Amino acid sequence: MGRVSDARERLLKATLELIWQESYGAVTVDAICERAGVKKGSFYYFFDSKSRLTAEALKHHWESLQPAYDQIFSPSVPPLERFRRYFDFLYQRHMDLKAKAGRVLGCPFFSVGCEVTKQDPLIGEAVQAIIKNKTKYFESALRDAQAEGLVQVKDIPAQAQALFAYVDGALGQARIQNDLEPIRTLHDGVRRFLAVEPATV
Repeated sequence: MGRVSDARERLLKATLELIWQESYGAVTVDAICERAGVKKGSFYYFFDSKSRLTAEALKHHWESLQPAYDQIFSPSVPPLERFRRYFDFLYQRHMDLKAKAGRVLGCPFFSVGCEVTKQDPLIGEAVQAIIKNKTKYFESALRDAQAEGLVQVKDIPAQAQALFAYVDGALGQARIQNDLEPIRTLHDGVRRFLAVEPATV
């Protein structure tokens, strides 16, 4: 089986990279195994299907990002500053990814979710759970901003979902256009979205 100790990790990483750069439908199990440097038998030792591997790869990727989210959205950071830091993080991250992949990749959760959620409940459930967890960071920042009188929001969960959709839309647009500009301008867009002054977000 080769390097059993890290074969699963390599399969998860290869799956995320290939599906993110191409699409779920375009990526085969053979291509994943080739990228990971493992035999097909090793694939089926760890996963019973491409669907399950993809769901696990998405979860694994989200878990790798959570420490950064925890730091960016820490309660010790002023609430609207959390959004600024988050957008700076997104821009730098996608700039680095573009340099590596040769083009803007957008959000893997959004891309895969749009492609297969209805056809594949396993992947759909994984994506929805990740989106729910990501949205909670927005909710906490909005709730604290409202408590400080920085924003006026009637329905914080709904506003957090709308804001998340706006950000994901910008990432999708950046991928379609192969242009980082929609990500770079998220600061100004969200300021308008939340109806706050430039100096506060």
